[in-house]
Amino acid sequence: MSGETMRADSDHRAGHPAVGDEPPQERTELTQGLLLLHDGPVTDAYNLLLLAATASRTTDPARSRTACVHATLAAWAGGDRDGYRRALDALCAPAGSQSAAQHEAAGRDPADALWRDYRDGMRCVVDGDFRRANALLRPVLGVLTARTDAPGLMSAGTIALMLGDLATARQVLGIALATARAAGSTALVPRVLEHLAYAELREGSYHQARVHAEAGLEAAGEGGQHNVVAGLSAVLALAASIAGGPATVATHAQAALRTAHAHGLSQTSTLAEWAQARADLGHGDAEHAAARLAPLVQGGPRQGHFGLWAMVIPCYVESAVLAGHDVDAAGLIDQYAVWAAMGADPQAPALLARCRALVSSDGRTGELFTAALAEHEKANGPYEHARTQLAYGMWLRRRRRPVEARPQLRAAVLGFEQCGADVWAEHARAELRAAGDTLTTAPETGSLGLLTPQQLRIARSVAEGATNREVAQQLSISTRTVEYHLRNVFTQLGVRSRSALTRLLGAEQPGHF
Repeated sequence: MSGETMRADSDHRAGHPAVGDEPPQERTELTQGLLLLHDGPVTDAYNLLLLAATASRTTDPARSRTACVHATLAAWAGGDRDGYRRALDALCAPAGSQSAAQHEAAGRDPADALWRDYRDGMRCVVDGDFRRANALLRPVLGVLTARTDAPGLMSAGTIALMLGDLATARQVLGIALATARAAGSTALVPRVLEHLAYAELREGSYHQARVHAEAGLEAAGEGGQHNVVAGLSAVLALAASIAGGPATVATHAQAALRTAHAHGLSQTSTLAEWAQARADLGHGDAEHAAARLAPLVQGGPRQGHFGLWAMVIPCYVESAVLAGHDVDAAGLIDQYAVWAAMGADPQAPALLARCRALVSSDGRTGELFTAALAEHEKANGPYEHARTQLAYGMWLRRRRRPVEARPQLRAAVLGFEQCGADVWAEHARAELRAAGDTLTTAPETGSLGLLTPQQLRIARSVAEGATNREVAQQLSISTRTVEYHLRNVFTQLGVRSRSALTRLLGAEQPGHF
């Protein structure tokens, strides 16, 4: 999730000077930088940590590396790609072409080569060269996984997460959490929980992600780690956007954004905005979802975090298409194709095919949706799988192919229910009703029983305050079709205005409005 990788030991191994033995200025820079990293503006933390690294480079190389590693964390949190590279470069002297094994054979310190492989591998991650990153970082991952200390295990788990090896990330971060708790490392526990919860989100274990994020939120709050609190709040908002309600999403997202804006936490703000947009889309509000996501995926000062913005593209493309926006979707999809080819996200090939299906106008839409569903079978991701089934079913329904749409929409309902995505499941049920399925809910009683499923959905949306244009966007139909159905609703229910319709629905369904 973040750059919290290859942590140099800051507990001072044997032979290294204790804190009291350091020059006062060097000690102050490192201490203040570490404090600000977890509770303050991360740009200030970055500058102090690089100063500390420079000051101790010749007197204490291990302490200098500690400062450099934490400077990379500050740069990652702040979305500073160039700063991240500078901090990596400061870790060790320019690399040669030898591997760790060659250095050891030549009588050189293998730890030096390991640091160089780590530095070069993380640069490849930032540059998008995941093939070379895997070659360089897999040996580092093996060394760290064999360690028994919580910081080393956390580093291993985070490297696995950045390489897209979610199973290894969850396993190793789980061991790191147990180790940190057993050692009483109260400062490290919430940071391990943040990374573990994010790994669980990526793998589709949303309820486990929520449990771990809530535990981390409590621990970070007790320790005064407000930047970590913000990051965990963003993770909770993302989890709630799948398996929670809109009020919960808003509460967690706004809590994350308050600290993110004050402390320059680009990663946290990107995740929080993404969560809110996904909640909007789950409620059929593509217009607001597209408006939230557009700045994150387009160039400029508001672009999302450099390590995350490409992952937002599928959600934006879907929102923009459903909202009827005229955007350069093809250009964004081409950029996402580059990301998908990197191999860092197991679900990316399926999401790429879904994006192409959504914008296709050459008669290949059905074929592309089918290809997307086939790709989903290769990766564990029930939520995104169900979203593709929902999108395909909606497309079929709009093409007046309800018989073909219903199996896709039924599968979407089941998929969302299995991962606890209640809002999305209701969205899929409404689409299923609009496709002519009358078995998804109990029949309406009273005057509402006079309405068809499509008329009832339009009536509910209007009663909730939606305009005809907004209803059309939610249901993927034309405004003229909404007007036609609404006239019939008024006739069937004997009302003459939208306010009268709202009062009638409120009387017949008092808990709904």
